[in-house]
Amino acid sequence: MNNDHEGIRKHKVVRLGRPAIAAALAAGIALTGVTAASAAATSADAAANATTSAGGEFGPYGYGGVRLGMTLRQAAATRKIAKKLDGGQCSGWDLKAHPTGRNGVGLYISKDLGVAFIGAPKGVKTPEGIKVGSTMKQVKNAYPRLDTTGNYPVAAVPGNPKALYYFLSNRGKVYELALALKNQDCTN
Repeated sequence: MNNDHEGIRKHKVVRLGRPAIAAALAAGIALTGVTAASAAATSADAAANATTSAGGEFGPYGYGGVRLGMTLRQAAATRKIAKKLDGGQCSGWDLKAHPTGRNGVGLYISKDLGVAFIGAPKGVKTPEGIKVGSTMKQVKNAYPRLDTTGNYPVAAVPGNPKALYYFLSNRGKVYELALALKNQDCTN
């Protein structure tokens, strides 16, 4: 190996600020013919996916780039899910970034409804700050209309009238949290 550093130029690292990045993007858009509207939509989609896939908010429409109601084809096209279980009405999947292990399923896709149920990975929170490990008192404060009449508490999802949050708890603490369509047909 030649350790002689003569003839090797040292490179200076230059960090671009936002104005420089914006100008570079604008030049690239002009060269490729991409419209400003489609570039903005792509940026907004990327920002939404980054927010949800970085362990951030769980809901109101989905998590990790997968949204409630997406067809099987749309969800598979995200390349963010992996099939775990074939089923009659519903198939079981995992988010690739958050595998559930041998006996778990991270989400269900209904033949009729598309993505119908998404389980919350550890560490993610609803926009109201609820996560696995929250107390049921915190859940009740975050969702004052919490319905506790069924097998487990459920709450309407603020901002998404078609969805519910499901909370499974033990000794007053949430151990499982899910986002699901109100009319989902995959779990009881």
